Amino acid sequence: MTLPIASQLIPTAADRLALEEQERAERKRRDLAEQRSDANPPDVRIRAWEKLHGLRLPADSAHPVLDVIAVGTRLTLAQVREEQSARAARAAARSPAKDT
Repeated sequence: MTLPIASQLIPTAADRLALEEQERAERKRRDLAEQRSDANPPDVRIRAWEKLHGLRLPADSAHPVLDVIAVGTRLTLAQVREEQSARAARAAARSPAKDT
């Protein structure tokens, strides 16, 4: 049995950078596929979009980014707004009622 040469075990800085870039590209490809997959329900697609872009779904139903989210997730604008409403309802249910 022959042992590998040390230079075969330790990649060069350029090799490491190339591998890291390849891994980032693969991760981005998987994230894009998840956000667009018809197998995923709207809430999963929107969360994937949020993760990929580092943004949150805005609460404003007239926010212009909703169109971008709809296109990026292959959902209708109505489906994106339905998810907004569902999130708002969940948030309201978690919040204690305020006395006035």
